[in-house]
Amino acid sequence: MALLSPSFSSPSYRLFRCRRSNNISSKYHHGGEPTKELKISPSRVSTRSVSIKEGISRRDLVLIGLSSSLSTLLPLSSSPVTLAAEEAGKMGSMVDEINAYSYAYPLELPSEKLVFKWVESRKPERYSSAAPLSPDARLRIVSERLDLIDNLVISVSIGPPNSTFLTSKDKKTWTAKDVADSVLSDKSALRVTSSQRLEESSVLDAHSTDIDGEPYWYYEYLVRKSPTKIAEASKMYRHYISSTAERDGYLYTINASTLGKQWDMMGPVLERAVESFRLLPPTDSYVPPYKDPWRFW
Repeated sequence: MALLSPSFSSPSYRLFRCRRSNNISSKYHHGGEPTKELKISPSRVSTRSVSIKEGISRRDLVLIGLSSSLSTLLPLSSSPVTLAAEEAGKMGSMVDEINAYSYAYPLELPSEKLVFKWVESRKPERYSSAAPLSPDARLRIVSERLDLIDNLVISVSIGPPNSTFLTSKDKKTWTAKDVADSVLSDKSALRVTSSQRLEESSVLDAHSTDIDGEPYWYYEYLVRKSPTKIAEASKMYRHYISSTAERDGYLYTINASTLGKQWDMMGPVLERAVESFRLLPPTDSYVPPYKDPWRFW
């Protein structure tokens, strides 16, 4: 945590701020007693004798002077907002004009003194030429970046809703759990049924929120896959966080994942990336998923 220098706008310092090294002298009279004098400098309090006038006590004056002195010695603590920004670290920006969406991704993790080494494994491409995630090619990855060293993957996929789970055409009636099931049912590359694909995944949480009048569905889930039976339990699944939005009859989904054992450390930065996901107003570069479905270039 960075230490901040003493603030010159603090009330205690502003009350006793002096020009250069000049002192401020205040004289107090009380009845027939001799004149008493208090001298205050920016860094110390000099009390040859102190009296009482107009409700100001010896204790009050000494405490005020000490607060001024302490404010020049002790650093002020950072605000919660400043600390949160420092701990979160810098974020990069990803804008895909072909599919009209954007999101932010983490560049560092200050708390662990870690700098991510992202590789853009799949540059943004149109839906018709994107890599399919299922044999029927309904769900396709249109962009992907990964960090091999830290086992992080952030991808964006597009696909039509699965009518088995999303029976209504009105997306306002869709629940986050139904949207999650719709996406996950088409995610496996294995030639199995939708129900078998869902058995690979366990949805931990699902909720929705409106952003600019459009619903965004968020869900967190585990995918249990292990190449061997002797693999450690913490390596037998990946932990995912996702967000889905609908446009032109297609679901746009961002997925961010890491190994289960790394979730406590990496989860918060991946959540920030997913929460930043937005569909953008289409430009001249936008290619809707339904356009030229026969094209593979």
